Amino acid sequence: MKIENSVVLITGANRGIGLAFARALLARGARKVYAAARNPESVTLPGVEALQLDVTQPEEIAAAVQRASDVTLVINNAGIAQPGGFLALDSETVTRRIFDTNFFGVLNMSKAFAPVLKTNGGGALLNVLSVASWVNGGELAAYSASKSAAWSLTNALRHELAAQKTQVLGLHMAYVDTDLTRGFEVPKSSAEEIVQRALDALEAGADEVLADVLTQQIRQGLTAPRPVYLPQGNGA
Repeated sequence: MKIENSVVLITGANRGIGLAFARALLARGARKVYAAARNPESVTLPGVEALQLDVTQPEEIAAAVQRASDVTLVINNAGIAQPGGFLALDSETVTRRIFDTNFFGVLNMSKAFAPVLKTNGGGALLNVLSVASWVNGGELAAYSASKSAAWSLTNALRHELAAQKTQVLGLHMAYVDTDLTRGFEVPKSSAEEIVQRALDALEAGADEVLADVLTQQIRQGLTAPRPVYLPQGNGA
């Protein structure tokens, strides 16, 4: 898909990867960028149209469809995380809350905007996923599970939307220097690096992009004699 002259809607566009997407899309010649956030006043980037959108609220999604009926690219970026494993006392509550945004938010946005994309020539859907789609060590158990589900959703949508010529791109990455990874003392990519690789892949017509070295290594490790998603090391 060509970015120049496109009309884009980005969820979670007020900071982090979403904000980096908005900046990069404007720089690449997008005609219009709807920068969606729960609080539109938090969107301060010049040149975008702030849009109130909580992806867990069906009425706000419906309102976004009415306002952004000219969209040709939807970027499902909004996401939340919380540390903790599935054996924690509050794990059901945490998991439902995270799935509401990270899975059902993507599902409902994709369903709502699929007819818009079809009307506007097909366009594209870009879902922000994670290396956590493939590995879950329990530290971010619900987040990882939600991204695994979102990966499967993305793969299904690619098949379902093919007939209307909508490109579906899954973006996988490891640690990115955003609020979401604050406190993690690990090597991190910049949001700008990840976004540039994602947009290059989008314009190349790709289905998936593995946006950093660790993600590429983890993906290769899925087919190792002892796959990377299993416990590694002594006693494994």
